[in-house]
Amino acid sequence: MEMVRVQREDFSIDEEIERVKKTSKAIGAVVTFLGTGRDISRGERIQGLEFEHYEGMAEKKLAEIRNRALKNFNVLEVAIVHRVGKIGIGENIVLIVVASQHRNDAFMCCEWCISELKRITPIWKKEFTEKGEIWVEEHP
Repeated sequence: MEMVRVQREDFSIDEEIERVKKTSKAIGAVVTFLGTGRDISRGERIQGLEFEHYEGMAEKKLAEIRNRALKNFNVLEVAIVHRVGKIGIGENIVLIVVASQHRNDAFMCCEWCISELKRITPIWKKEFTEKGEIWVEEHP
């Protein structure tokens, strides 16, 4: 089972949660983070988004995040899915699913994972506005 993926197509939140839940009977808590396309950014109306990535390296960094999370937090499983390509307003972009025995560990780990993803993963976001295209400078 691939627990880290970069893909163009949408994903099923339910299927990803079930994939994680099947990994251990000790799971007592599942925490998710879902990032979606919003219609406003820095005061500008957004009409759509596009994500590009450094193929191979983005997957490597996401796997590194997962491995560090499993090592440094008291969690049982972590899954990360990130979409690339054109994404419409309201569509899914990124999903992180963290499973642990207890909720606090899962919450702490999930928050760390999304922060680390934004910090080190070579995935770049372009916003399409009424004034043109804007590359967002939040990623490496």
